[in-house]
Amino acid sequence: MLRRPMLTLALVIIALVVACALLAPLLAPYAPDDQIFDGLSLEGAPLPPSAQFLLGTDTLGRDLLSRLIYGARTSLLIGLVANGTAVLIGLTVGVLAGYFSGLIGGVLMRFTDLMTAFPALLLAIVLAALLKPSLWIVALVIAMVNWVQVARIGYTEARSLAERDFILAERAMGAGHLRILFRHIVPHLVPTAIVWGTLGIATTVLLEATLSFLGIGVQPPEPSWGNIVFESQSYFQSAPWLVFFPGIAILMTALSFNLVGDALRDFIDPTLRGRD
Repeated sequence: MLRRPMLTLALVIIALVVACALLAPLLAPYAPDDQIFDGLSLEGAPLPPSAQFLLGTDTLGRDLLSRLIYGARTSLLIGLVANGTAVLIGLTVGVLAGYFSGLIGGVLMRFTDLMTAFPALLLAIVLAALLKPSLWIVALVIAMVNWVQVARIGYTEARSLAERDFILAERAMGAGHLRILFRHIVPHLVPTAIVWGTLGIATTVLLEATLSFLGIGVQPPEPSWGNIVFESQSYFQSAPWLVFFPGIAILMTALSFNLVGDALRDFIDPTLRGRD
């Protein structure tokens, strides 16, 4: 970490986001949906950053800092749940396809190819439009479009492991499929799951922000960084802080998880260990 100052900074940012998500009621100066009496100017415009409102107020007179703190809880929860579900689905499909191959593997991988053919954002928009948008539905929609990359990685590694000598020896000794899968195949894929789980959080946070920005993600008044930008886009010129601050939060969080994921990949992979 001392040789990678950017990694240290990324970990600090992630720690701050997690702290905001866990301690939102204690850290936020106001309730996220509290329309403060003096939160708007005499003309009814949002207030810029000041001593009372550190990041200003939004179009309804709500404290932007409080909404960003509570929005961290929404974005991080969706990132963890959606990406965890995507990694679980992807590894399950990939491991089964790679280990059994044949008809089972062919069917599973052709289904994966079919899912890959659809643009992820377009498929997410269709699913979100068909289902009633909510926090958990958004997490499910994101998981359903993000598992295919993990499935391909899992298939490649499971297929390679299934042909190793120690797996052939286990089969010759009469070991069953469950023993081979859970004692030899799955443990070798844990590092891959950790790396992809970390890297995927950044993608998930960005996709959630995109869906919320398009109005089919987490619905107001529940705050998320994406719908804060969506609600404030028409005030970009007159009140740029309403777009700038949540945009910075999305950017820094996604970049931090990417940096940590890259570092984990380098630490876990012996061929990359020691490179800067």
